[in-house]
Amino acid sequence: MPRVTRGFKARRRRNRVLKIAKGFRGGRSRLYKSATEAVDRALVYAYRDRRTKKRDFRRLWIARINAGARMNEISYSQLMGGLKKANVDLDRKVLANLAILDADAFTRVVQIAKEANA
Repeated sequence: MPRVTRGFKARRRRNRVLKIAKGFRGGRSRLYKSATEAVDRALVYAYRDRRTKKRDFRRLWIARINAGARMNEISYSQLMGGLKKANVDLDRKVLANLAILDADAFTRVVQIAKEANA
């Protein structure tokens, strides 16, 4: 009597896992049991890091804004407080891009914050 391989539904489930594991090294991309463990772990990391990425970018933007602000003799907190008082609604991503790509425009934004603080 032949062994039971559980038909096309099981094959479809296995192929779905192996497709996700494509590009993994060694048996982790070819053996179902290893691939299942690797894919489960990879999906956990992906879920976690989609949230971590948001934090990492915010930290990067703040560091860039702070560097640009200190070149204009103002601290990061004073800059952000002044922009809030002046009702300037630029988010940190835009401010960081200004600080790097357009120093003159960033200096004008800093002046607005300094005037609001004074």
